[in-house]
Amino acid sequence: MKFTLSWLKDHLETEADAARVAEAMTMAGLEVEHVTDPTIALAPFTVARIISAAQHPNADRLQVCQVETVDGMKEIVCGAPNARAGLTTIYAPIGAYVPGLGVTLVEKPVRGVVSNGMLCSASELQLADESDGIQELPPEIPVGTPVAKLFGAEPVIDFEVTPNRPDWLGVMGIARDLAAAGVGKLKHFDIAMVRGAFPCPITVRLDAPEQCPVFAGRLIRGVKNGPSPAWLQTRLQAIGLRSINRLVDVTNLIAYDRARPLHVYDAAKLVGTEIVVRAGQISAATPGHEGGEHEHLIALDGKTYTVDPSMSVVADAGGERPIGLGGVMGGESTGCSDETTDVFLESAWFDPIVTAQTGRALTISSDAQYRFARGVDPASVVPGLELATRLILDLCGGEPSEIVLAGEHPANPEAFNFDPAYVKRLSGLDLPDDRIGTILGQLGFLITTGEPWTVTPPSWRRDVDGPADLVEEVARIEGFDALPDTPLPILNRSSKGVLSPRQARVRTARRALAAMGYAEAVTWSFTSQSIAAMFGGGDDRLVLENPIASDLDCMRPSALPNLIQAAARNAARGRPDAALFEIGPIYLDDQPNGQRTVIAGLIAPHAARHWTGTADDALFGLKGDLMALLEEIGAPVGSLQLAQGQNRDWWHPGRSARLQLGPKTVIAEFGAVHPRVLKSLDADGPMLAFEIVLDSVPDPKSKSKTRGSANLSALMPLTRDFAFVVEDSRAAGDLIKAASGADKALIEEVRVFDVYRGQGVPEGHKSVALEVVIQPREATLAEAEIEAVSARIVAAVEKLGGRLRG
Repeated sequence: MKFTLSWLKDHLETEADAARVAEAMTMAGLEVEHVTDPTIALAPFTVARIISAAQHPNADRLQVCQVETVDGMKEIVCGAPNARAGLTTIYAPIGAYVPGLGVTLVEKPVRGVVSNGMLCSASELQLADESDGIQELPPEIPVGTPVAKLFGAEPVIDFEVTPNRPDWLGVMGIARDLAAAGVGKLKHFDIAMVRGAFPCPITVRLDAPEQCPVFAGRLIRGVKNGPSPAWLQTRLQAIGLRSINRLVDVTNLIAYDRARPLHVYDAAKLVGTEIVVRAGQISAATPGHEGGEHEHLIALDGKTYTVDPSMSVVADAGGERPIGLGGVMGGESTGCSDETTDVFLESAWFDPIVTAQTGRALTISSDAQYRFARGVDPASVVPGLELATRLILDLCGGEPSEIVLAGEHPANPEAFNFDPAYVKRLSGLDLPDDRIGTILGQLGFLITTGEPWTVTPPSWRRDVDGPADLVEEVARIEGFDALPDTPLPILNRSSKGVLSPRQARVRTARRALAAMGYAEAVTWSFTSQSIAAMFGGGDDRLVLENPIASDLDCMRPSALPNLIQAAARNAARGRPDAALFEIGPIYLDDQPNGQRTVIAGLIAPHAARHWTGTADDALFGLKGDLMALLEEIGAPVGSLQLAQGQNRDWWHPGRSARLQLGPKTVIAEFGAVHPRVLKSLDADGPMLAFEIVLDSVPDPKSKSKTRGSANLSALMPLTRDFAFVVEDSRAAGDLIKAASGADKALIEEVRVFDVYRGQGVPEGHKSVALEVVIQPREATLAEAEIEAVSARIVAAVEKLGGRLRG
């Protein structure tokens, strides 16, 4: 939204300059983007008069001019064909920067004659697109007159309008807020009613009042259209609008002045005497056109648009021919030209949601659509029509009809109670009630004092619906810099730290996984319902009513699908060897409090080819990462049970397992993702993953503040190897746990170093080789003691069905 300083001063009595206005707008909550002040660039340029012009002695196309300037008489070399004695033109002194040429003038000879300045054209000052010679000005203009003043150049303020403040889309609304902020005094102009000379011959019918609840119009006959006067062209061009003709320029002026979009139809081009506002239509189905055809409209921009029933259409010919998209753009068939003599002037109110959706669907963003989509003041329908009528009569002449009005505008905002003491409670501003009432009154709120106050928002402030909104209005007008500085109370720092145990675990997990080489991913908490169903979710209770995207319509039951898709996107961009993790919520529909926090990790082992062959199975590496992570966050790793064959459908049945505390408390699941799932997510396998349910991990036992001395033995450890034959289904981890528990005092570590299947081992069995590290504590072990420990190890494993391999 742009406006000039003089335009603002039509509504605001103030001496403030553009910088002061921009600062006040910023403090009042208006986001000023840029202030353009052409008067700064034009400051060096003034009016001058050529006294004489003689042929340059060394050039046929140059003249040596004696020029009367604000700096006295100057000799200037000029090559313009229209340079002549007596011409009043524009003078640029030495040192001036000429914006159209991009040069700074210096004193230097031109073909042997020193030029003490320059005579300029309008294009060289960027006041016109092109020029045939130097600027010719009326001779009565005094020498020394600033060019900026002569051409009406003035500062232009450009600011961003927030969606909740459509009243700022008119200069009048900006002036109102600045007056309340103390920048000046608001000028009040009563819009006089224009008496109609005859009944309006055109009637209006509303067939879709939910899209357009009110529509007003009037016929003005005998107008004389044509180019707008200079003041109107200058005002529109200053904010970047192209002047078209008087009729159209009037509607553009009021749209930017009062935030009231209007439209004019050439009455001679209307078919029939009735205008119908209806929804878009689809013709009845015909053979070969199943479902019927949408109607089309050729709009004023020359493009053809397809209309559907969700859009508002203005039509003539008894409602058959569309002549405009309601609140968006008029049709080419009824556009006004310089030959137009009779016009029908429209002022209506179109539903903001319908207008916004129409603009998005058709990719149209006109000035009218931009305003109606944010919500035009419904009470401005008739006043806007009266104001436009007066301007058209002043500029184009003509005779107006009476106003035809169909429907009624939406109800004004409802009043609500407000306690002025709430301002201090909510913002800290200690203001007297009179000051609060003055601010709200200047902003257009109607106040009925009492205990408490009753406040009615104005028709243009539909974003205000409660006391907190009024406090915000008071605070921004009084100034956010006036908010008191109140320090927070000093609290003694907890000796236990500021993080909860869960927060500390999340931080530890994040650092541990990063140290292992995983990259953190931050993905949506949503997924599609079809993907959620593959991961045990998808219940209707977790489907979103208003999703941000069609493929993000369901709360996720697992973090894995988003990680799989992220890895697939990396692979599609040439990075297939991904290692990702995410810590975040999942949502389960089979539990009362269905939200859980998980730590999920995923690797896609697609390492580059190497002459040494394939690497070891990455699944064991993933399990190692998982166990190290659980140990880092304080999980009871020694008590965890490994269970296979119980994982859910998205895991590979033969290459996955779960870690649990007892049969009901599942701590984590890990393994290879099922190929079927990867194919559904358009991801190339293999992919390995784990998911820890952080809520299921018991809190770590409290540790003593002092650490005991390290129990280090001075004696050398020794190792013994064992090979046990067990059933194929027996997990190697069970053997490790049994062997470790055979003598906890002496056995320091148990490692698997070989698994063998083949000759010498019965079918359905395997040989698991264990290396046991025995650490003497007090004295070197005798052979008999070592044999006793070995016997206890063999006995412990035999309880699991294993036997020592001979």
